[in-house]
Amino acid sequence: MTQTRLTPEILTALTRIAMPRGFASLPPENVVQVNLCDLPVHSCQTLVIGSGAAGLRAACEAKRRGREVLVATGGMYMGTSACSGSDKQTLHTASTGRNGDNFEVLARDLAAGGCMDEDVAYVEAVGSIGAMAGLQYIGLDLPEDRLGAVLRYQTDHDEYGRATSCGPRTSRLMVKVLLEEAQRLGIPFMTGAAAVKILTTGEGEGRCVSGLVVANKSTEHNPYGLAVIACEDLIIATGGPGEMYRDSVYPKKCFGALGLALEAGLELSNLTESQFGIGTPRETFPWNLSGTYVQVMPYVFSRDAAGNEFNFLADYYRSTRELVSNVFRKGYQWPFHASRMLEFGSSLVDIAVHLEIRKGREVFLDFLRNPLPGKDGAHFNLDDLEPDVRAYLENNGALDALPIDRLVRMNPLAIELYRMNGIDITKEPLRMAVNNQHMNGGIEIDLWGRTNLAGCYAVGEAASTHGVTRPGGSALISGQVFATRVAKHIAHEARQRREGAERSWAASLAELVQELETVTNGCDGLALDGVKHDIQKRMSEAAGFVCAEADVTSALEDALALVDAFEAGAVALREAKRAGDYFMWKQMALSSAAVLQALNHYLKAGGGSRGARVILDDGSTGLPETVHGPLEAFRFRPEREKDKAKKIIVRQTADGIACCERPLKGRDRSPVYFERGWGEFLSEQIFQTEG
Repeated sequence: MTQTRLTPEILTALTRIAMPRGFASLPPENVVQVNLCDLPVHSCQTLVIGSGAAGLRAACEAKRRGREVLVATGGMYMGTSACSGSDKQTLHTASTGRNGDNFEVLARDLAAGGCMDEDVAYVEAVGSIGAMAGLQYIGLDLPEDRLGAVLRYQTDHDEYGRATSCGPRTSRLMVKVLLEEAQRLGIPFMTGAAAVKILTTGEGEGRCVSGLVVANKSTEHNPYGLAVIACEDLIIATGGPGEMYRDSVYPKKCFGALGLALEAGLELSNLTESQFGIGTPRETFPWNLSGTYVQVMPYVFSRDAAGNEFNFLADYYRSTRELVSNVFRKGYQWPFHASRMLEFGSSLVDIAVHLEIRKGREVFLDFLRNPLPGKDGAHFNLDDLEPDVRAYLENNGALDALPIDRLVRMNPLAIELYRMNGIDITKEPLRMAVNNQHMNGGIEIDLWGRTNLAGCYAVGEAASTHGVTRPGGSALISGQVFATRVAKHIAHEARQRREGAERSWAASLAELVQELETVTNGCDGLALDGVKHDIQKRMSEAAGFVCAEADVTSALEDALALVDAFEAGAVALREAKRAGDYFMWKQMALSSAAVLQALNHYLKAGGGSRGARVILDDGSTGLPETVHGPLEAFRFRPEREKDKAKKIIVRQTADGIACCERPLKGRDRSPVYFERGWGEFLSEQIFQTEG
C-alpha cells in the first residue's frame, strides 16, 4: 500500500483556518431611560445568543424561513466550536457507506448510557443525515472515497464505526462555512455581548420571551454597556459552562447560560452528566488527547520537581503488552468511565495520571520514545501487541519504529496543530492532565428544542440532549439537527410581538440597574477574581471525575453561600465597564450550585458511578485492581440500573434550587403510512405536542 504524504499547503489549510470578516450590525431603534441610565433598544424577530456551530446553523435556518434574525455573541471567533478539537475532531452521524445504517439501532446506541429520552434519540438519529448534507451543501468538505461514500472510523461509545472528520479542527471548519452562509444571507451580528437577563411578558401559562438584556463593550449610552434586544423568539446557543472547572479543556471565556436560564425560570436536566478525559492543561494549549495521539503509543511518564522521571503506568498494568494496549485504547475510549477501571481497563490510565498530579508531579506524553517495560520486564515490541492494536496499526501502514514516526504517517495534522500553538512534539514531550471537556446535560428541551418558557429554545451544548454517555462527535451533529428543527418550529409558530412588551420590562430593568449601582459604588465585597478561583477550585476538587458524597455536600453549602453573597450585593464590581464579567460570574455561581445540588440529590438517593464520574465509597463493591493489588482508595459505588430510566430536573424556586425526577419519554413505534403522514405534514400537525 502506498502511503499518501500530505503537503504543507494541505496541513496549513486544515489547521490555520482563516475566518470570514465584515458582518452587518443592527443599530438601535430607540433609547429608554431607567434610573437615569440610557439603554439602547435593538429589535429583531428571532434572537440567537452564541455564534458556535449550533447557533449559526439555527440563525441561517431561521433566516431562510423568513425570520428577521440577530446573532448576539460574546466573541465572533471564540468558544468551543471555533477553538476546540482533537486529533481527528469527529462528526458522528448515521453511516452512509456500505450497507447504510439502521436508525432504530443508532437511536438505541445514542441512548445506551441511559437518561436520554427515546424521542430525542430518534430525532438525532434520523436528522443526522440531513444535518450533515446541509453542511456539505454550504461547503464543508467531508472526506470521501472514490465512489462518493463519506470515510468512517470508530470513536468512543461507537461500536459501529459511524465517525467521520475533516481533521483536528472540524468544528472550526463548520463555523467557517456557516459564517460564510450567514454573510450571504445578510444576518447581522452584535459582538462582545454577554447575555445578562431574559425579559418576559405575561404571567403563568401566558408568560413568554420578549427580549434580552446584554452587556457589551460600548459605553456610548451608559457606563455598564447595557443594551436591550426586543425579540419574539430566543434561541440559547451559548455552549457549555467551560469556566466552571479549573481543570478544563474548554477555551477561555466559555460561561454557557445555565445560570441565565435558571434565573428566567427554565428547567435544566442531566446536570450530573459531564465528560472528563486526558488532554493538555488549560494554561498551555487546551486540547483533547484522543485518537492517534495515544494510538501511536507514546511513552507516558511523570516528572517531579527535582527532574526525576517515573514510568508510573508500570505500577498499574501487569505487562508491557497490557499497558501499551490500554494507552492505545484511550484513542477510542477517550472519556473516563468508571467501569473501565475494572479488569485493568483503559480508564486506569486516567486514575494513574490523576494520582501522579496529586503527588505534585507533571505528566507527559513523549513521542520520541517508545514505552518502557512494564512489571513483566518485557520490552516494547510492535510484534507483541494485542490483536486489535496490531491490526489497526498494520491497516494504517503505521508500523514505524518510533511514536512520532507513526504519528507522522497516520495524522501529521495532529503535529501541526500543536506546532502552530507553540508546542513542537517532534522535539519535546507533551504535558497532559485529566480535564473537564463537555456537559451532557443542560437546558431541558422537547423534541422541537422548546424549553418550558414559550418562545425560548436551546440548541447545542446549552441544551440537554444527551444522556449519561454519548458517541464521540454526536454533540456536534446534535446541535445541527436541533438547530434546524428549532428554526422549523419558529417558522410554524410565526410569533408576533405583543403590544406593551416594553412596559412589562420596567421593573426588571430598574432592578438590574440598581444592582449594578449598588455593587459599583463603594462596595467593599468579594472580588470577581476571587469568585472565579473559588468556583473553579471547588468544582474541580469536589465535583470532577472523582467524587465523594461528603465532599459534594460540603461544596454545595459553600456554593449556595456564594449565590447568597451575590444576592446580598456582597460581590464588588470594581469597574463599571466589567458589568458583563460580573453577571457571567454571578450566573456561574448559580450554575455551579445547580450542578452540585443535582449531584447531591443523586448521591443522597444512593446513585452510583456512571459515565465520566466515579463515586468513591469505602463501603461499596466496586474495586479496581493494579499489578500491586486492589486500589482501595478508589473503591467505588456501582451504578444502579434503575437510575438509567429517569432524568433529574433542576429548577430555581422561591426557596432555592430544587430537584425532582421524571421518567424518560418513550416514542410512538406504530407504523407510519405515507398518505396519513403526508396529511399531518401538510397541515403542520407534526408540530403539535403529543399527550
